[in-house]
Amino acid sequence: MKNAIILPTLAITGILIGVSPGAFAQPNPQARPARSQSTESPAARPRPKSATQQIYSAAQLQEGEARFGSQCGFCHGKDAAGGESGPDLTRAEAVAQDSRGDKLAPLIRAGRPNAGMPAFNNLSEEDLNAIVAFLHGQMDKFAALGGGRRSVDPADLATGNGAQGREYFNGKGKCSSCHSPTGDLAGIATRAQGLNLLRRMLYPTGNPGATQARATFQLASGQTVVAPVAAEDEFSVTVLDPLGARQTYQRSAVKVKIDDPLSAHFDQLGKYTDADMHNMYAYLETLK
Repeated sequence: MKNAIILPTLAITGILIGVSPGAFAQPNPQARPARSQSTESPAARPRPKSATQQIYSAAQLQEGEARFGSQCGFCHGKDAAGGESGPDLTRAEAVAQDSRGDKLAPLIRAGRPNAGMPAFNNLSEEDLNAIVAFLHGQMDKFAALGGGRRSVDPADLATGNGAQGREYFNGKGKCSSCHSPTGDLAGIATRAQGLNLLRRMLYPTGNPGATQARATFQLASGQTVVAPVAAEDEFSVTVLDPLGARQTYQRSAVKVKIDDPLSAHFDQLGKYTDADMHNMYAYLETLK
């Protein structure tokens, strides 16, 4: 391009849409017959309780809270009710069926490598028992409080019809014009599950492999500048220079054209019906 300055693309962290599990977990009458709330939504089911009564000292529970927070809190949350990547252990059957560590201790020591849980085989017996005590204490405490949970399980979202989702993908949604189930989407349901898969579908900005928007400016000097977009609104466009510094241009002062490969996703957000979203999610779940 004549007199063009091409600025390199720098990685930008995307913003993920927070989707209310209640809003997305509405039954889809086109896909399945109506069912009672207790069977439709796992979040509506009663919390499990420890199968056998287990009493632990306050000191052991306090020690378990500290040990769990340092060893397990990043994934499961410091209160064991779900965190960055780990499930809510206050609802886990492994905790409910455990009796003073007979099931939890071997599981914690061995880990679950296939599920991303490392082995904790260096924990002392005292620390391990304290963690077990804390988990039972948390399960019983949350069961007494009742209420819902903070996490969204894949089962909460599984109310759509995959066949109808495939029809939408290839037809009305025009998704197949950019994506392929045997190409870029092959194995997508293995790489992302549950809410992460929904986020990838609705708002893919910041995901690995996502192509960043680029702005082409025609300056008053006649020079053309092409740069990755950091932010934009109806009045201005902010781009990144080669060192990562932000440069803001007023739309009224320059001619600018923005090429955003993800614009079709943003446009689609205003067109999706509830049924479309449920069905598309169900279809993507089959691409493993």
